[in-house]
Amino acid sequence: MTLAFALPFALPSISQELRRAEPPATPLGDSNLPAQKIGPNDLIAIAVYQSPELSVTVRVSSDGVIRMPMVGKPIRAESLMPSELEASIAEALTVGGILVSPIVTVTVVEYRSRPISVAGAVKEPVTFQASGEVTLLQAITRAGGLSQDAGREILVSRSQPGPDGAAKRLVQRIPVKLLIDAADPSVNLKLTGGEEIRVPEVGRVFVVGNVKKPGRYPVDDGNETSVLKVLALAEGLSPYSSSRAYIVRRDGSGTAKSEIPVELKAIMQRKSPDVALTADDILYIPDNSGRRATLMALEKITGFASATASGVLIWGRP
Repeated sequence: MTLAFALPFALPSISQELRRAEPPATPLGDSNLPAQKIGPNDLIAIAVYQSPELSVTVRVSSDGVIRMPMVGKPIRAESLMPSELEASIAEALTVGGILVSPIVTVTVVEYRSRPISVAGAVKEPVTFQASGEVTLLQAITRAGGLSQDAGREILVSRSQPGPDGAAKRLVQRIPVKLLIDAADPSVNLKLTGGEEIRVPEVGRVFVVGNVKKPGRYPVDDGNETSVLKVLALAEGLSPYSSSRAYIVRRDGSGTAKSEIPVELKAIMQRKSPDVALTADDILYIPDNSGRRATLMALEKITGFASATASGVLIWGRP
């Protein structure tokens, strides 16, 4: 009987204790992010059991520390797992004489220390945060996939500690065929944040002048591209083309350029070897103005003779 009367008075105090143990509300709502090492600019929620005045949501500073109410010194959070940071906060509260045997819970609300950027020949260049483990293929998918101008390789740049302990930027080259066509798991890299992914555009050569279809044409990195190959892509020469063409090529700096003469007639008659082309070359086929003028003169003479023979043109002295 006494217990029955006591329960209604005990329930409010129990609910109050439960509310004290709840983590603080955050503007971003509940999070279910995987546990990873904490980094600068990450947002974390700290809940201290029965101490709502110490339960806060804080963002890790750029130098990797956090500050808490009534704790005089900053607490290092960078490179710690949430469980390790819980122990550090509990120790700081105990050493500072604030609480005895505090129970601390740390939850990562938002990661901002693990950006992955995808740029270059993709449909939608993007930068996003790695929440948990992300694969290279997933990152490319986040960018909408490869565009039509994508080359044969994907460049993945990431920082790794060198022999002296200093971080160095290393670049890995991933063949597109192995990653996408062959679905080779060995090249589907695991990304944890901090990587930069760049998809270079395929190289191109430009064909201008007296060809049937001037334009730019892709350079296959795996096979040599030559004058005859791009002429075939340009659907061949137009009438009155010169027997000599020119390759305009820039140097490595992209400033100085040179002109390389190409004997088209000799190449097409197989009297001279084909000439290789590299990305950004311009193949110019000029007009044979002398030949055009001669043919035009012949056409006029032929037209004059035909008209005379048919009797249409009558010549007489005045």
